[in-house]
Amino acid sequence: METQHDTAHRTGEALVTLTGADGTPLAGAEVVVEQRHHAFGFGNIGFDFIGLANGDAPEANDPDAHDPDDVGTPELADLWLDVFNTATLPFYWGRFEPERGRPDTERLQRTAAWFRDRGVATKGHPLVWHTVQPDWLLGLDTDEVERLQRERIRREVRDFTSLVDTWDAINEVVIMPHFANGDNGITPLALARGRLAMIRMAVEEARATNPSVTLLLNDFDLSDAYECLIEGVLEAGIGIDAIGLQTHMHQGYWGEDTMLAMVDRFARYGLPLHLTETSLVSGDLMPAHIVDLNDHRVDSWPSTPEGEARQADELERHYRSLVGHPAVEAITYWGITDRGAWLNAPIGLVRADGTPKPAYDALRRLVKDEWWTGPTTLRTDDSGRVRFRGFRGEFAVRAGSAETTVAIGRDAPSEARLTTD
Repeated sequence: METQHDTAHRTGEALVTLTGADGTPLAGAEVVVEQRHHAFGFGNIGFDFIGLANGDAPEANDPDAHDPDDVGTPELADLWLDVFNTATLPFYWGRFEPERGRPDTERLQRTAAWFRDRGVATKGHPLVWHTVQPDWLLGLDTDEVERLQRERIRREVRDFTSLVDTWDAINEVVIMPHFANGDNGITPLALARGRLAMIRMAVEEARATNPSVTLLLNDFDLSDAYECLIEGVLEAGIGIDAIGLQTHMHQGYWGEDTMLAMVDRFARYGLPLHLTETSLVSGDLMPAHIVDLNDHRVDSWPSTPEGEARQADELERHYRSLVGHPAVEAITYWGITDRGAWLNAPIGLVRADGTPKPAYDALRRLVKDEWWTGPTTLRTDDSGRVRFRGFRGEFAVRAGSAETTVAIGRDAPSEARLTTD
């Protein structure tokens, strides 16, 4: 397969007309164009910043109120915000509501608002899953578990409308009916109802609560079992909005050809593809014989200079190939820092001491330099117009003290007018 790196399909055109206060077009005037936001979803988890976002809340000083992985600092937040525009927030039911009737709603609302105020979109992960479930579901009959699960979906979608409008509706449903790594309340329900019924429940309850919500089906099992499941979902008329693909590569980068062949398989369904969970190691690789990544847990897994150089190279190749594929709409990297990283693996883009790795620099260079427009100065033509191309997203256009915003989308050229004194 030929590796795809062309990003021309990610760009569009804008036309801005500059006029004076009397409406007369201004020819030969300087106009400054600067990109403000990417339409493409460059994501990362926002778990680390829950405490920072709740710094003025009383519970912020309560160690029992925090996830142990919540290690965000203002300096780390600056690094995060300089690259990423989409944050995945944790809604694992067992941690979100460990005590029945006492969900962690306010703390996550403040976190979502903190990101929103900084121009970052948020996604909730997940509404339905069989892992990290509350112990108080155990022993309840399936009808009661279903009732509580439906209520949970409606509550979270309702309470976070306008704060979190994208959700992983259901997570890892391929193995859900037969998950055997510990008792939980959801696996028996999935076995009794079936996969499609579980997906329909998640999607329809969420959609009924917020009709404009964006809902993903998300899985790590990228085999034909997932393809068959998606086909069943579409045939049943269950309205998912995007397909989530997990690509944790603790055992080594899969390579562009393997990755793009996989993406092509799922692109044929005509839905946007989100690389929802991706990671690359900057230290020794996990042994290849391990099937379940969760089976490899070590106390120390250091990042190394050789591993960091490899991670930077692989990350750049990974992003270039995926951004070059027209079906891919978002990529979420699974962690900004090694501190508290999943499985204690050195998958972060920033070392535990807070210093950026080469992989961070490589990704920032792509997102904010190569795939970014401006600031650049243009000059209007005889009709007072400037025309420019840029990566799809939002742009600020300034002339003197006047400023307007123009969005470049998929379709016809965007147009705007700017009036100056």
